[in-house]
Amino acid sequence: MSAREWMGKDFYKELGVSSDATADEIKKAYRKLAKENHPDANAGNTAAENKFKAVSEAYGVLSDPAKRKEYDEAQRLFGSGGFGGFPGGAGGGAGGFDMGDIFGQAGAAQQGGFGGLGDILGGIFGRQGGRAGGAASANRPQRGADVETDVRIDFTEAVKGATLPLRLSSPATCATCGGNGAKPGTSPRQCPTCGGSGLVSRSQGAFAFSEPCRDCRGRGQIIDDPCPECGGEGISTRTRTLTVRIPPGVNDDQRIRLAGQGEPGRGGAQAGDLYVRVHVAPHKLFGRKDLDLTLTVPVDFTELALGTTITVPTLEGKVSLKVPAGTASGRVLRVRGKGIQKRDGSQGDLLVTLQASVPAKLDDKAREALEAYAEAMKGHDPRPEVTEMLEGR
Repeated sequence: MSAREWMGKDFYKELGVSSDATADEIKKAYRKLAKENHPDANAGNTAAENKFKAVSEAYGVLSDPAKRKEYDEAQRLFGSGGFGGFPGGAGGGAGGFDMGDIFGQAGAAQQGGFGGLGDILGGIFGRQGGRAGGAASANRPQRGADVETDVRIDFTEAVKGATLPLRLSSPATCATCGGNGAKPGTSPRQCPTCGGSGLVSRSQGAFAFSEPCRDCRGRGQIIDDPCPECGGEGISTRTRTLTVRIPPGVNDDQRIRLAGQGEPGRGGAQAGDLYVRVHVAPHKLFGRKDLDLTLTVPVDFTELALGTTITVPTLEGKVSLKVPAGTASGRVLRVRGKGIQKRDGSQGDLLVTLQASVPAKLDDKAREALEAYAEAMKGHDPRPEVTEMLEGR
């Protein structure tokens, strides 16, 4: 949507956050509201569908740092309905002066430091530097907002990659009216009040300024017979199915970008992007560290002390590992090439941690054997450093 259409909308209130909310707080609020009001979970609920559209619109602006900055400046300048005492503007009297003269010229802006404000004025009113004579069409191209959705995959799919169908309900160009907002067979007409500029000049005492046209809501066009599907907005919520390719080695909470699959642009501008946030379910045995897979294997004390060969699983089968005699509990054995392999050829290993298993209960025979072992090892100190400190040496 164009910046002038932000007038009168409180995106922070829509998401239930304060104006100084962090990006993470905004994202968290959006995801909660989008989930609660998603059309798939509220079939036939018009209020929920409208709320879903509203929070998506708000998030599309507040999640973009540049758009959020422009929106915040617009609210500070014009949130109360005007310049609040700033002189000038189109139609100013001889004794007044033109706001465009202050903010509209690039050279003066550089010297006077008002370049940022001039950009804001131009963005809101579709003018170059805020000069009324340079008013542009209210329907200038505007890139569509980005959209975010979530998918859940299992651990193996995250390691090896997967291709998934994604059913998505999101704002898209209205298929009935083609995006112009008018009922098929009719067309929008130029607003006679503003002449299609979306702006009208208003005098207040010795001052004059421009503001969005109330008849066309700053769009420059009037739709006499709105499209029955989108209600004149040119955008409607529809369900579509996309194919998402999850690359091998994707991380939990990683975002995958699908260019041009977000909200449609206005005035022929490009669509926004779709970001697919991936949630990976944990595996009951395997863990992950970068490209390496991790596995903890319980072993008996005798296997560590005497040495043995154990068989461990991999995601593709199994491998045998030799445990040398005298191996300490916690030692990590590396199986090369059995980790995650990415498309660029990089590959990780399988890291197997040996963990001594202590039985919770012993039968008489096992207890006698361990007591005999303890007697035989009486002269061995398993913790000489600790003993040395305790004895003050």
